Parts: sequence; structure tokens; C-alpha cells
Amino acid sequence: MNQFLYFIDRLSAWTGKSFAWCILILTFATTYEVFVRYALRAPTSWAFDISYIMYGTLFMMAGGYALSRNAHVRGDFVYRLWPPRGQAGIELILYFLFFFPGVLALVYAGIDYAIESVNFMPYGVDGPRGEISVNSPAGVPVFPLKIILPVASFILLLQGIAETIRCVMCLKTGSWPARLHDVEEMEKVLLAQKQKEDAENAARLVAESKGGAQ
Repeated sequence: MNQFLYFIDRLSAWTGKSFAWCILILTFATTYEVFVRYALRAPTSWAFDISYIMYGTLFMMAGGYALSRNAHVRGDFVYRLWPPRGQAGIELILYFLFFFPGVLALVYAGIDYAIESVNFMPYGVDGPRGEISVNSPAGVPVFPLKIILPVASFILLLQGIAETIRCVMCLKTGSWPARLHDVEEMEKVLLAQKQKEDAENAARLVAESKGGAQ
């Protein structure tokens, strides 16, 4: 079962890291736009379209990756104090109440949006060309972004299935199954180190107190 979970984790990670390169395209496009706008007084007609297309693609395709690394924002000021079985039980309920209905709706609606966008026929064009942006005269294609919507939703759905399996395993064993990890932020590393030191100090004090009592 762990191998199946790791496979989905790796798929989400590969997808997220592959589309992370969109940030470079977005950076170069924005830098070029700023240069020609303010230095050459010749702003482009496509900068806005490229910005939301690249950022939207990056945001959507990284959703499954973030979920696989347990990196989505959560209000865990109470959650983190619960035992693992309590955490798993609440997460399992919330996945079925909110996560799966929302993601399945995204997959269903996203497929319709993608098909409609691909088959879109602009005015004056004889054959299907695909939806283009209405925000600028450049006619930037936006149908690739619409195609991304069901693809990203499906990957997020797969990762959600993996997370519900983890919840069930935690309910059975009383501990969370292992997951793949990337390089952590320094804040998390320092916090984990501090927690480990506190646990070691507490264990040493207990051992010393027992020794003194004897």
C-alpha cells in the first residue's frame, strides 16, 4: 500500500515541479514588459494575458503536489494537539464532506469548459481556432489554460484518494503513514530540532528524578 501511495506522491511531485518552470516564463515576461514599458515607452499587448495564464497554470498544477507534502494552509492551532487517530478521523470526514464533492465538480465542469474552449470559433474565422483572450488585441490563446483545469483537478483527486487511504491507515495503526518529503523550510527544521531537544531534556529529567527517588 505504501508503494501505491508513494507512486501518487511522485506523480504529484513530478507534475508540480515540471510546471514550476512557469515561474521563469512569468518572470522573464514581466521583466520584459517593465523594460519596454518604462524604458522604451512601448508596452506590450500580451503581458497581462501571459501573467494570469502562467500563474493560473502554476497554481492549479501545484495543488496535488502541495497536498502530497501536507503543505496546504490549515487552522491547526487545535488540530495539532489531537492524537493521530483524532486527526485522521476529522480529516476523513472533511475529505468526503468537502474535498471530493468540490474536486469532482471541478473535473466535471472543467471537461466541459475545456471542450467548449477548444472548439471555440472566433468571429470571422472559418474553422475552429480555439478560444483567445478578449483582454488585448494580441489574441493570446487561452484554451490551453482551460485544458489545464480538468487535468489539474484529476491529479488533485488522485492525491486526495491517497490522503484518505492515509487517514484509514492511521485510524487502524494509531500513527500517520510515512510520506515523501522535500527540502524543508528553515523554520520547520528549527522547530523540529527544538521539539526533539525538548523531548530529550524531558526524558532526561524523568530519568534523573527516578534515579534520585531510588
